[in-house]
Amino acid sequence: MQKIAVQEGLDRVGRYLSDKGYEVDTIGFDAVTKATQNTYDAIVISGMSKDFMGISDTATRAPVIDASGMTEEEVYKQIQSRVQ
Repeated sequence: MQKIAVQEGLDRVGRYLSDKGYEVDTIGFDAVTKATQNTYDAIVISGMSKDFMGISDTATRAPVIDASGMTEEEVYKQIQSRVQ
């Protein structure tokens, strides 16, 4: 089962992905630290924390998906297209 990290506040996205069969972990605003300490297949964040946290500089190979302005289905499709 693929493991997805979903940032706090994106509860609907997390539930949707869980219903689609993914193992979902909720992570706080320490997403960079948490993401580099665990193995995730993808990380879903809210856009408001993207630049503030330096998320683009993470040491993880997992794709980081900015969910701002996206529906749950759009996030799901992004994960499907970017995660092998």
